[in-house]
Amino acid sequence: MNTSSSDILTTLAELRLSYTQPELDMLQSADVSLSTLRAVRIAVNEIGLDRDAIAAMLLKTADAEQLTQTFGKSVATMTHGLRQVDSLYQRHTSYETENFRKLLMTFAEDVRVVLIIIALRLQLMRELNEQLSADSDFSKVEDVANETSFLYAPLAHRLGLYAVKTELEDLSLKFKDYTTYKQIAAALHETKKSRDAYIESFIKPLKQRLEQEGLVFHMKGRTKSIHSIYNKMQKQHCDVDHIYDLFAIRIILDAPLEKEKAWCWQVYSIVADMYQPNPKRMRDWLTIPKSNGYESLHTTVLGPENKWVEVQIRTTRMDEIAEKGVAAHWKYKGIKSETDMDSFLKGVREMLENPDIDNRDAINDFRLTLYDEEVFVFTPNGDLHKLPQGATVLDFAFQIHSALGCKCVGGKIGGRNVPIRHKLQNGDQIEILTSPSQKPSRQWLDFVKTSKAKNKIRQALKEIEFKNATEGRELLERRLRNWKLEYEEKKIARLALKIGYKSVSDFYQSIANGSENLLRVKELIERSENHDVQPAQQQSADSFELTNNVRQSENASDVLVIDSNIKNVDYHFAKCCNPIYGDDVFGFVSITNGISIHRRNCPNAAQMLQRFPYRIVETRWSGKPVGSAYPITLQVVGNDDIGIVTNMTSVINKESGVLLRNISIDSHDGLFDGQLTIMVSDKQQMELIIMKLATIKGVKRVTRL
Repeated sequence: MNTSSSDILTTLAELRLSYTQPELDMLQSADVSLSTLRAVRIAVNEIGLDRDAIAAMLLKTADAEQLTQTFGKSVATMTHGLRQVDSLYQRHTSYETENFRKLLMTFAEDVRVVLIIIALRLQLMRELNEQLSADSDFSKVEDVANETSFLYAPLAHRLGLYAVKTELEDLSLKFKDYTTYKQIAAALHETKKSRDAYIESFIKPLKQRLEQEGLVFHMKGRTKSIHSIYNKMQKQHCDVDHIYDLFAIRIILDAPLEKEKAWCWQVYSIVADMYQPNPKRMRDWLTIPKSNGYESLHTTVLGPENKWVEVQIRTTRMDEIAEKGVAAHWKYKGIKSETDMDSFLKGVREMLENPDIDNRDAINDFRLTLYDEEVFVFTPNGDLHKLPQGATVLDFAFQIHSALGCKCVGGKIGGRNVPIRHKLQNGDQIEILTSPSQKPSRQWLDFVKTSKAKNKIRQALKEIEFKNATEGRELLERRLRNWKLEYEEKKIARLALKIGYKSVSDFYQSIANGSENLLRVKELIERSENHDVQPAQQQSADSFELTNNVRQSENASDVLVIDSNIKNVDYHFAKCCNPIYGDDVFGFVSITNGISIHRRNCPNAAQMLQRFPYRIVETRWSGKPVGSAYPITLQVVGNDDIGIVTNMTSVINKESGVLLRNISIDSHDGLFDGQLTIMVSDKQQMELIIMKLATIKGVKRVTRL
């Protein structure tokens, strides 16, 4: 249902939005629905959007040039973004497609576009809620609910719109799991009277004490959202009757700006005097606010009847920012181009605009950052940086500069060395340690936390792969010229696919790193000219010879029997798994480095066995490891007790034939995590050392890395 010009003018007047006469004339001509006008009310009253954003909402189909002349460039930019979003939805865009990536890029154009979209989504969810009944087919709106919980609720949370986020989550749950939603809602309704009485008994003495201190304030109790209770039920595997912390108390102070923090801490002191606080649940967002501007003090205390109650302490200004999020900053501070939120959106743009990054990875990384809390850390010069909870030293290095991250080998915190995967704590001051020989590894993606780090690592890996592929191609071309064979790109590509490579790039990389035998490639190319190339799984280790020009390795030993006791083969122990005498092992043939010996449970074993079965040679141990010594690394986790390190080194030193080469200890929160590199003669001796270390008092776990 469309509205008239009088409806538009009435709405603008009610919302006290002022425009010039030319602007009003253009607004009156807008063709908008009643639903859009309702969304405009949400945008102003519940989100706090300004006159330009409302003009963009009403005039998104207007001529861009006329918009720019009448309202200015910012309104035209916002309407452009809104039209892009509309066009995507008209094509039935799924949030798991390439178009969804473009949608996120549109979000990142202007933070007000994000807020407008959230207002429109909230209005849509409310309309659906009004139209649906208990007998409705909720499956028809399940896609909308999934999209809302996947994207819009996290966005609202990240932008500080906690009331909007809560409503979106609750309605999404209602559409996705109506039975559970009604069960929780009914339980809350049944217990409302007793909850209200409990809140009153908690507030009454606290209110009297605060009034005695001469503080100006108001208080309110807030029941946790249905979605929040649902999450607790899932985590604690219980029903709603066993969820006790169903409500929170909010104390809102009418404090002058210069006294805000002092008053908040004064109230905290009073609350802590009256009720026993839980120190583990203390949250200080006064000293360093969240990146979306949220400021508050949170504490959880033991109230009457031994029930835990969350208490939130903030000022009127802080409460408005908490309710209206980033939009409230326009009222108090104005828009600044270098705000934390702009930095966040800039990071989103960088991540999504990279064409080399897998779309699904980018979307998941983006979504994961939306709910993250922050840790605050410092450079050696004292510069403050915000990172998500769980961020590592490597995340911090990439935060400073991409080149620093790519060369990072560790860091120094409080004068001690820490590895790149060390998780940062609030207040850490980090010095990044680098090495010119360091290169990014795919394993880094398993522990870095920030989207920026993941994005830059993937970029660097692609650059390395491209460089290796180029080198492999050049090497192959040179060899073929020497052998008087013609190099043809199409033939090489077909050959690579036939012998088991996913792409010709993988084939070239294997040539560059020596895992592909060039003599075998020559033979296969010659065969291909006779149309006789066989699939990879039909090739065997017997189809090419390895013993023509290899020599006996200096570290070769008669305790290792390769294949049918092949002689004069150069082999070495792989550094990725460091096999020792007694491990279950196999050999892997390469053209430049002879045979590398791997453990059967090596991290790379599955890939080698699947992709290169023709390069695998049976290998076994024989005889006794007389005079041999193999390096192994053990990880030891335990209580950070006095003397525990001395006890560990004593056990190792007492063991005959065992040498301790290196030890590093990282301790935090009363626990230590140590890595010991030792030399042993065989697997049996290693297992004995592990058993003895595990019996030391305070040691919780000993594992081989």
